[in-house]
Amino acid sequence: MTDPQPLLSLRGVSTHYGAIQVLRDIDLEIHAGEVVCLLGGNASGKTTMLKTILGYVVPTRGEVLLDGRRITGLPTQRLVGLGVSMVPENRRLFKRMTVRENLEMGCYLRNDSEEVAKDFERVFALFPRVRQRFGQRAGTLSGGEQQMVAMARALMARPKVLLMDEPSMGLAPVLVEQNFEIIREINEQGTTVFVVEQNATMALSIADRGYVLQTGRIVLSGTAESLLSDQRMRTAYLGEL
Repeated sequence: MTDPQPLLSLRGVSTHYGAIQVLRDIDLEIHAGEVVCLLGGNASGKTTMLKTILGYVVPTRGEVLLDGRRITGLPTQRLVGLGVSMVPENRRLFKRMTVRENLEMGCYLRNDSEEVAKDFERVFALFPRVRQRFGQRAGTLSGGEQQMVAMARALMARPKVLLMDEPSMGLAPVLVEQNFEIIREINEQGTTVFVVEQNATMALSIADRGYVLQTGRIVLSGTAESLLSDQRMRTAYLGEL
């Protein structure tokens, strides 16, 4: 049973870039312990929603709340301290820095060194390859290895909610499956996950619930099971609703 108060929520959020409206009256809830996915095609507004949550973009209407607290427009550094961490699209590692240095950037706001050491061991258990590449420059890793490091870096902040932007992008199908299995395991270890993804089948295979975004509006929402079996989901996802 989920907590009645959402861990993360958007209420009536509309976002503009100048005169162009990108998000329209978004209501979305993520409860502690869930995996929730946001599905949609290119230019549907998915990335703008993440930017709005992270404070890169301030909504023109509505509010973003974390644990019932209004966080709309707070600087990203403050949000990381409050428990929001992100794995960005295309990984965006510091490529000239080592894997170790990238992971240390993930925990730079923390001063609990004993717990940080435990989290290094946690990410090594999730990603054995990260331990093997610990002293190597991040830019020399394969795409799959870079994705592991990006996820490990985000987890080093010990987030309450982990945001993931297109985790399947640029990966071979076998790596996509492995990636989503790791996301499921991260959730089972206690981290709430919000996945923004175009690969609807993979995202819904690990999610509890999902939302479908089309031209800035949520056009469908429900349990992962109900969305997978709903013909309207495919229609909306293909932009025909």
